[in-house]
Amino acid sequence: MSVYFLAEIEEINDVAMYQEYVERAAPIITKFGGKYLIKSEKLETITKDWCLIRIILIEFENKSKLKHCFQSEEYKKIKHLRENSVKSKAVIIEQ
Repeated sequence: MSVYFLAEIEEINDVAMYQEYVERAAPIITKFGGKYLIKSEKLETITKDWCLIRIILIEFENKSKLKHCFQSEEYKKIKHLRENSVKSKAVIIEQ
C-alpha cells in the first residue's frame, strides 16, 4: 500500500545550498521508487500560525522503500545540505 512523505519548508536560509540539495536528492528519491506528486510554492494557508513557503509530497510503494531511501548511504551524504539550508518539518502518511 502506498505511503507518502510530506515535507514543509518553513524558511530557506541558504538558497544555493538548498538548490544543490534538491538537485542531488531527486535522483536518489527516484532510485528508491519515490514519485513526486507535488512540489509547490503556491500556497495559501488557512491557519494563521502555519507558516510555510514550500511543500513537497512524494509517494512511495511502501514504508520500507521510503525508509530505505532516507536511510541510504547516498541520502546520508547529502542530508546535511537540507539540514544546513532550510527550516523544515516532515511526516510519513499511511492510508
